[in-house]
Amino acid sequence: MPYLKITTNKPLEKDQEAELSKKASTLVSSLLSKPENYVMVEISSGNTMSFAGSNDPLAYLELKSIGLPGEKTADFSSELCHFISTQLNINTDRIYIEFASAERHLWGWNKDTF
Repeated sequence: MPYLKITTNKPLEKDQEAELSKKASTLVSSLLSKPENYVMVEISSGNTMSFAGSNDPLAYLELKSIGLPGEKTADFSSELCHFISTQLNINTDRIYIEFASAERHLWGWNKDTF
């Protein structure tokens, strides 16, 4: 049920996206204490994006999950920013993260909802 979308203007090769996706999946599973077999990650690279009037490398992340604990989003932000900075060499002050918590009845899977 956790979903992480990483959007960046930094161009990545398909094999780099695949490797980033695997590492991000493991991280999200660990952060949320959820089984990795429910984690979905999407990578969108090489997009036309600007931040603060600059096209320098940047990233926008969306982390959605059922029951996302609001009191932990600052910790999640720290971990995710460090991850993106380390993996993509993007300054942490050029990373935005949107957190969203979904209710079980609003998250569908396998012909049903959670």
